Amino acid sequence: MQIGARIARAQLSGLGRSRRQIVVGPLVGLLHDDDAWYLSTMVAAEPGTPFDPDEVRESVTILRKAFAAEGRWLSAELIEEANPGLAEELETHGMTIVSRPPLLVVSDDDLVQPDLPAGVTVQLVGSDADQADANAVSADAYSAEGVGFAYQPVLGDGGAVLVRVDGVPAATAAWTAVADGVTEVAGVGTIHNHRRQGLAGIATAYATQFAFEQAGATLAWLTPGDDGADRVYRRVGYTPQATAVHLGDPGGHLNDLR
Repeated sequence: MQIGARIARAQLSGLGRSRRQIVVGPLVGLLHDDDAWYLSTMVAAEPGTPFDPDEVRESVTILRKAFAAEGRWLSAELIEEANPGLAEELETHGMTIVSRPPLLVVSDDDLVQPDLPAGVTVQLVGSDADQADANAVSADAYSAEGVGFAYQPVLGDGGAVLVRVDGVPAATAAWTAVADGVTEVAGVGTIHNHRRQGLAGIATAYATQFAFEQAGATLAWLTPGDDGADRVYRRVGYTPQATAVHLGDPGGHLNDLR
């Protein structure tokens, strides 16, 4: 299977475990019970399968109403190679294409594990207290309250690592639910006063390693937020294999999709 379609199908399967699915033609809305904007999204219903452009207008109209009924803003995460032209079709029906970051991928054989500097330790998040520390790092890293993940005791459903410097929480990274051996590494963040010390790469590499060794993943992917993040991820073995497309309806969190 083409890698973009494989990742898109795994993403749909993984997200669907914790979200209500509304399948309408070539699109599926994924509604999370938590109203944080980034937890609910829309993806392609059949990655790797050609879509009928005539069905898109009705599909997106229905999903807009479903999201609005629950106070959710409609955004979409697509993989260009899995459904070529779908992003442009959504654009004709009022959505805004915000970014097309490279989709970086690493297999368990290609991951590069960086050395740990003196005073730096990495732990698997193993309790609600650990998760609270990781989420506090995320809040500082992204200058936003309420970001982070819920603690997942079953590692196949997702997990996280916490990097400490001299015992102080300094960086974190997480992986999502594993489906078809595929997981997304997300939420990579370093507190402001510990940036440019290689901690993001360490967090990324260890989160990926734990996903491979303890959660059953054989392929991990992510999308960099900027060129600096792109360089960090490539240093630990991630390489571009496809193109992500992030879209949203006007008037929402468009800048957050970049």
